[in-house]
Formats: sequence, C-alpha cells, structure tokens
Amino acid sequence: MVYTIVVHLRAKPGKENIAKVHAKLNEASAIYSKDKETISWFVMQSVHDPQDFTIVERYENEGSQKYHLGNPYWKTFDPFVIPLLEKPMDLRRFEELGPVEGEETLLK
Repeated sequence: MVYTIVVHLRAKPGKENIAKVHAKLNEASAIYSKDKETISWFVMQSVHDPQDFTIVERYENEGSQKYHLGNPYWKTFDPFVIPLLEKPMDLRRFEELGPVEGEETLLK
C-alpha cells in the first residue's frame, strides 16, 4: 500500500523568505525524487497565498522512509527551512486508499 506524507509549510512574510522556501523545496524535490522506493516527491505553492506551501511525499511503503531519512541532504533541510517559517510544519501521514472487497454494497 502506498504510504504518503503531506506537509504544510507557511513561510514568514516577505519576498525573500518566500523565495528561499520556494528554492529549497524545488531543490529538495529534485533530490528526494531520486531516492530508492520514492514514488514521487511533489512541492506546491498556494494560488491564493504565496506564503503557503505543501509537500506530498509518496513512498512504496512506510519502511521506504529509511532511504529518505538516510539521504545526507535531509540533515540540511530543516536547519535551512525552519527559520524561514511562520509556524511549525504540519506533517500528516496517510496510507492511500485501495478497494476493499464488498465496499461497493455500502454505496447502494
């Protein structure tokens, strides 16, 4: 089952802070997308508020995070990004839904 992490980040106000977060997220995506057992590592910016960013990390399974956390780049990410954030990152963990036998009967 695909294991997904969704992280919401809010940059501090100011064009420079927003630009630095934007650049670091693009760099991180390019690096982490190559990690073993990583399906995708997307970064997004809100169309309504440029301070708001979201990361969607998709892994083959929960254990696949070991490659992400073992990447030397990981140790550089938080020290750079955290001082640029208005509030702590909101990190949520999910397993993607798949069909369950018999669930179609619940929709009738």
